[in-house]
Amino acid sequence: MRGHQRKLYCAVALTALVAGTAQAQQAPVGSEDGISNDIVVTGTRIKRADLESNSPQTIVGSEEFRYQGATTVEQVLNRLPQFTADANENVSNGSDGTSKINLRNLGSQRVLVLVDGQRMMPSQAVNLSFLPSSLVERVDVMSGGASAVYGSDALSGVVNFIMKKDLDGVRIDAQTGFAQHDNNNGALRALQRSAGYDPAPGSVIDGGKQDITVSVGKNFSDGRGNITVYGGYRSFSPVRQSSRDVSACALQDTTTALFCGGSSQSPYGVFVPLSDKSAYQGQTLVNNRNGDGTLVPYDPSYAYNYAPDSYFQRSDERITAGGFAHYEFSQAAELYGSFMYMKDQTFSQVAPSAIWLGTPFDVSCNNPYASAAQLQAICGAAAGTNTTEESLVAYRTTLAPRRDNLRYNDYRYTAGLRGDLGSGFSYDVNYMYSLVKFKETYLNDVNQVRAGYALNAINVNGVPTCVAAINGTDPNCIPANVFLPNAMTAEQAAYLFGESNTASRNSLQVISANLSGDLGKLGVTMPWASQGVGIALGLERRRETLKFTADEVAQQNGTMNADGIISVTEAYGEIEIPLIEDRPFFQSLTFNAGVRYSSYDNKQNSTGFSSGYNVWTYKGELSWQPIDDLRIRASYNRAIRAPNVAELFATTAVGNVAAQDPCAGANPSASLEICKLTGVTDAQYGRIAECPAATCSALSGGNLALKPETADTYTAGVVITPKALRNFSLSIDYFNIKVKDYIGSIAPSLILGQCAETGDPYFCGLFRRDPRSGALFGQNAGYVISTTLNTGYLQTSGFDINADYTFDIGKAGRINVGVVGTYLLEQVSEPVPGMGTYDCKGLFGYTCGQPTPEWRHVARFTWMAPSDTNVSVSWRHIGGTTLSSLTDNPLLSAPETVVNSKIDAYNYIDLALTQTIDNGLTLRAGVNNLFDKDPPALSAGLLQTFGNGNTYPGVYDALGRTIFIGATVNF
Repeated sequence: MRGHQRKLYCAVALTALVAGTAQAQQAPVGSEDGISNDIVVTGTRIKRADLESNSPQTIVGSEEFRYQGATTVEQVLNRLPQFTADANENVSNGSDGTSKINLRNLGSQRVLVLVDGQRMMPSQAVNLSFLPSSLVERVDVMSGGASAVYGSDALSGVVNFIMKKDLDGVRIDAQTGFAQHDNNNGALRALQRSAGYDPAPGSVIDGGKQDITVSVGKNFSDGRGNITVYGGYRSFSPVRQSSRDVSACALQDTTTALFCGGSSQSPYGVFVPLSDKSAYQGQTLVNNRNGDGTLVPYDPSYAYNYAPDSYFQRSDERITAGGFAHYEFSQAAELYGSFMYMKDQTFSQVAPSAIWLGTPFDVSCNNPYASAAQLQAICGAAAGTNTTEESLVAYRTTLAPRRDNLRYNDYRYTAGLRGDLGSGFSYDVNYMYSLVKFKETYLNDVNQVRAGYALNAINVNGVPTCVAAINGTDPNCIPANVFLPNAMTAEQAAYLFGESNTASRNSLQVISANLSGDLGKLGVTMPWASQGVGIALGLERRRETLKFTADEVAQQNGTMNADGIISVTEAYGEIEIPLIEDRPFFQSLTFNAGVRYSSYDNKQNSTGFSSGYNVWTYKGELSWQPIDDLRIRASYNRAIRAPNVAELFATTAVGNVAAQDPCAGANPSASLEICKLTGVTDAQYGRIAECPAATCSALSGGNLALKPETADTYTAGVVITPKALRNFSLSIDYFNIKVKDYIGSIAPSLILGQCAETGDPYFCGLFRRDPRSGALFGQNAGYVISTTLNTGYLQTSGFDINADYTFDIGKAGRINVGVVGTYLLEQVSEPVPGMGTYDCKGLFGYTCGQPTPEWRHVARFTWMAPSDTNVSVSWRHIGGTTLSSLTDNPLLSAPETVVNSKIDAYNYIDLALTQTIDNGLTLRAGVNNLFDKDPPALSAGLLQTFGNGNTYPGVYDALGRTIFIGATVNF
């Protein structure tokens, strides 16, 4: 028996034994006519009283939010094995302040997020912080392509948040929590002490979270109408990386061991002379730490520990408000609508800014702050003259950390009319508008243009003076002393600092109309069936807009203005045909099919650009119930995802990526011949500065030539609900999703690794080196090209296993046991068409990024006592993974290292208690990560997107043990 088959059988056996709030199925609440107005995402718009999904589905109830003490909705979903962590509160450097979800590890942009069955926000601006967790009634997670039913973006599936409405009275939900962690990792603390760094405190209590929501509702007109309004406040306290063993220093590796490294851009002052007059051209020099005015060869002892100031949990303050209303004039006309608002401010924080290594600066060869020896090293024969020579310069300011002030004002309105037309037909006409207004202010950052002015200084009457002040370029210029360690004054640093501001406005308008009918009421029924044929027809018009602006400082850093509009007109139809019912071995046999036509128009007003395309999506599903206890389901979906407005129209910009330049250093790992293919000259080879702190630069941004990506999704599964075992359900579903011509970018680590390993001209042609230094870093200097394009394919397949069982234990109450697990068969990427594939199943690091284990599950055991006491224990299992570069796949090659060759399997135990005092008061308390398990400590060079603090905090519990208490009051 093959290994993966054995593991799968074991997983199924575990599920059957550990048969809860995450369920395989949940029937909708029925109304008097047997059809509910409650929105349930099942993959169809046809209304039926016995609606069931033909795709893998998990429903998460509101009790799961209470058991976890969740203050963010993504926290709950990220624990499910179908999800991979995305943007979250524990990521600081590079964060945009949002929270997102990633279904099937196909990217957050490939899951369609709905609120009460309608799109939540513009696809490029989805932010789950918009949703108060205490107001979520349940979450429907349907995996698999669903574009024929719901439109673009539903490649990996649909996540539908059902909000609590129809409140009659007042409800207050309040909670507070914090993290408690014992820093007792002796190995990491020894590394920190050996590097001369302060270790984290022995025990910490921090990361406070407070959340309160007040809701008020009123029924009127004998229950035909309701208005419910709410308001909420949430606050997160920041946690610095200095407070945890795993993150107190910047971990790097020697291929066989970790050490506390850091950045060469330190307060000592670093120079890489570029002048051919210098005897040290291309060499990395540093001010001697003894302050004698000499430059010495740089070595790691001069590295700066950039880790402590960075946030491990961002500070956050959020205000939410809104309301829901409906009024039924008659069965044929019910008016409904909603309004939701969020104001959110979060700060990300990282190490103090610097004059960054990478930009060649003109350094005055008679700079009054420099010694003769220093000028000789930089300028050579020109030392002491009234000229300048180019040099890379790095000098870290230590007065204040960089802070990114991220502010959101989000609005969402809906209004609609729905009703029963009689004869089995109903309609729903709706308008939805959402607006995301974003402002960003980057604080305490060195303006590199001013840095250039400050480095070109001469002596005027014994006073160091900027040449820019003399010639009028910048009369306010203050020269910077970068020629002694820690010599920069507060006044000098204040001149260098300059905040930058960017802002964006994203909007989405949707007008939709849907008609659903049961043709059985008109006599359209198959000969061997009792139920009639069902249909759904609809039209939809969507319009998304983007307007992005950057101030002068941001534009100097390479961030430019952008705008764009996407309009789409769609028509769709579905048919569901009950073929056979109530026959031997055919309790029911039903076929469902759907098709959608979409016409896209894209335009950019600032350039006059326009484009368009038309696409078809379709589906076919079969459901067979041979007996009451068993249902077999299968589906095929052709789905699409059109490029969103940001992917099309966002401007290109250079940013940081975790990588290493194979052509840098005195002894490059790549040969001269290969390095020449990347733009290295003979003179530069062996003289190119290494990327500081294993951080190179990459060019990213939009692409006007993008076309829609397509996906083929196959699912097949069984749902078992045996009559002999009451309150037990088990579903096992196979899924296979292949996304072709996917919109993405080629990972910089893959570009660097493939060029160095193979010399392939395609990959080596994506290098853009600084022509003066040859470097692959710096502000708009050197970089690799990693812009958006339609490239190869993504494919994932596996099995979802959902089980739930509730049984009585006599007078002691009841026990509920539930488990949701996913066994992954493959996670394949083809980054460039025709150039090979790699499979990240069971791997992490470099190109594969976050860990992708073969098996993950979450199981919950809940005792429901007669005293209205619930005690619940959750077991979260994350399978072990191996470093991707240690495989034999050449596309995953990377610098050799074995120190982090594997991450062992992780098991977390969570405990929760809820107590209902009476109908008006419910108390709750709990501990997550009960045994305070440390996250894995990884070399910073292995971390890709959403890596932070030497680990992956969205996957593992970064802060340690977390404790919460809360209450819900109804009156």
